[in-house]
Amino acid sequence: MRILVSNDDGYSAPGIEALVDALKGLGELTVVAPETNCSGASNSLTLNRPLSVRQAANGFYYVNGTPSDCVHIALTGLLDFRPDIVVSGINNGANMGDDTLYSGTVAAATEGFLFGIPSIAFSLVKRGWHHLDTAAHVARRVVERHMAQPLGPAMLLNVNVPSVPLDALQGLRVTRLGKRHPSEPVVRSSTPYGEPVYWIGPAGSASDFADDTDFGATEQGMASITPLRLDLTHYDQLPQLGDWADPICVNR
Repeated sequence: MRILVSNDDGYSAPGIEALVDALKGLGELTVVAPETNCSGASNSLTLNRPLSVRQAANGFYYVNGTPSDCVHIALTGLLDFRPDIVVSGINNGANMGDDTLYSGTVAAATEGFLFGIPSIAFSLVKRGWHHLDTAAHVARRVVERHMAQPLGPAMLLNVNVPSVPLDALQGLRVTRLGKRHPSEPVVRSSTPYGEPVYWIGPAGSASDFADDTDFGATEQGMASITPLRLDLTHYDQLPQLGDWADPICVNR
């Protein structure tokens, strides 16, 4: 088993070190992660400058780019083998509901999925790395389950682990994505020269936190595991848009 590990908090973050330690013994581990924190980078690729790859003393490779850059470079030229699985994390904070659209942690896993490799993203719900060992334990168990009963290459899983002691963890629940309220307002500030600047406000609170959602599961002390897909087509609106397919308009 060849395992490619990445994240969005950077190659020196406690979360990726804990993930690597948790997966030792399951296969050959290779880390390719961002040089610096790239939270909120989503699926962006760096196309306006070249990227460099360096190797730290612990063997981790780090890239001066985004999480997607890291996995993309690893799979298209850096590595001389094709990984059997891509794992991302453990993120410092939740990636649930709408967060998945912005998450660099999920994006790193998504990049592997786009190349046809089973991929899993892991996140610890509360920021601050409290009870990181619980998330590491869950990560190993989930990867072991995949090894024993693989879902196939078309697998993209998003796992969120509550920040509780391991003996307080209530189990693992398969969930759907919940939903948040809109984000809080921007935080206005200014530079020392009086120029206005804006900080993106914090994420809003959950608005859909039913028991079968990721928000609901983690609130009840359970790790959530959500299968994701990337087809954004709104199929219910296809018939409604049928009249828009007017060849006369196209030819004018």
